[in-house]
Amino acid sequence: MTFAEVLAGIFEGFRVTVLVTLLGMLYAVPFAFIAGVAQYSARGWPHAAITALIEFWRSSPVIILLYAFYYTLPGFGLRLSGLTVGAMVLGLNIGAYGSQAVRAALQALDRGQVEAGRSIGLRRWQILLLIELPQALLAMMPTFINQFIQLVKGTALVSLITLSDMTFRAKEISQIHYDPVKVYTGLLVAYFIICYPATVVGRWLERKVGAGRKLVHDV
Repeated sequence: MTFAEVLAGIFEGFRVTVLVTLLGMLYAVPFAFIAGVAQYSARGWPHAAITALIEFWRSSPVIILLYAFYYTLPGFGLRLSGLTVGAMVLGLNIGAYGSQAVRAALQALDRGQVEAGRSIGLRRWQILLLIELPQALLAMMPTFINQFIQLVKGTALVSLITLSDMTFRAKEISQIHYDPVKVYTGLLVAYFIICYPATVVGRWLERKVGAGRKLVHDV
């Protein structure tokens, strides 16, 4: 096979890779915001509970979580599809990291803004939604782009639970046409083609965020 044919064969798994990524984002983004805000706002045992949940998804190896949910749960009568398991595990893992960006962005804000909100009669949740989150969101965006890239790269692991993504297709091609150098170079190029545009967007956002912070500081 020529390199172009290898690359075309690998991209036959593009649909699955994109599907796992998009579904993973549906888990990652809500979890990141809910867990991050909860960890920022909660005190006492609720804070400890949400921190434990975040650390479970952040600290556990993704490959073990994939095997556990896909191969172990059926023994307890709960059977999930490979697509569901892949999206959920990767999404919640990335979301756990994203939650720390949410928490850190909120903590970095001037606490005087909360007092100002209270002084005009806003409730705590109104201050969070109307004052804190809009400002923190700008600081979170570059990190979220980076997490998106990590999620795309993490989809390579779903081949272990029989999903025919790009990595799975590369393994199939390598087994049929034994040329691992060409095949896995093609896989590397395929992921680069997908991830590089997101990297460019992330750098652009970082520059915009930096310019915005400088403007605020100057004012």
